[in-house]
Amino acid sequence: MGILQEYKVAIAAAVVIIAALLASLIVVPETEQAVVVRFGEPIKVINAYKEGADFGQTGAGVIARIPFVDRVERIDKRLLAVDMQPQQVLSTDQLRLNVDAYARFRVINPVRMVRTAGTTERVKEQLEPILTSVLRQELGRRTFQSLLTAERGRAMENIRAGLDKEAREYGVQIVDVRIKRADLPEGALESAFSRMQAAREQEAATIRAQGQKQAQFIRADAEAEAAKTYADSFGKDADFYNFYRAMQSYDFAFSDDNGATTILLSPENSYLKQFKGP
Repeated sequence: MGILQEYKVAIAAAVVIIAALLASLIVVPETEQAVVVRFGEPIKVINAYKEGADFGQTGAGVIARIPFVDRVERIDKRLLAVDMQPQQVLSTDQLRLNVDAYARFRVINPVRMVRTAGTTERVKEQLEPILTSVLRQELGRRTFQSLLTAERGRAMENIRAGLDKEAREYGVQIVDVRIKRADLPEGALESAFSRMQAAREQEAATIRAQGQKQAQFIRADAEAEAAKTYADSFGKDADFYNFYRAMQSYDFAFSDDNGATTILLSPENSYLKQFKGP
């Protein structure tokens, strides 16, 4: 019995030792970085993110710790995403837009992240309202039409920069921000089209009015120039002017296409003197 009892004690001790050894070792894969927290204070980072570092050269592998004293907070090294809840944003042209966006980020300072947020899930919870606020401010300064042009890229870069500035406080780098969709509410598209059509028609009417006004000025100048030319020409020869005016009068008086008008005049009538010649 004494020998059996000694075996049991030895086996129990071996199990405790093996359990302690297993608890003191952790495996950190290449896709994770780990923060060792002792008594609530981060003391070490394992496999920390380094920009451009190759796999196998970053410190991943089997790591020792003090069991039951050190807590390990695992953080994904890969790109993570935070989705914004669909929001309505008012643009500068007073259009309400249904906007759905997301941001991609990476934890570059895991110690700061653990101290400020604790976990990546908490980081996402903190970033979502910031993303919403920055996006509202940026899109609120733009028109709906600008989001359909190259200006949308500049808006996204401004949103990314604004969100990144806030995210640095959590040890996070914002890599990219994208709008999945920015649509008008149901039934608003027809209203927007009607307003755009009315604006274009008003612009066209303004252009036509300006064209007509300019045409009147040009016509008046041309008529004045023609009158001056006629006056200068007729003023040089009064007899020719009388002859020209008489020919115009004859053409108007005798040009009856239907032949229904008969005019009886004496050959001695002064109106017909131009027919007699000099």
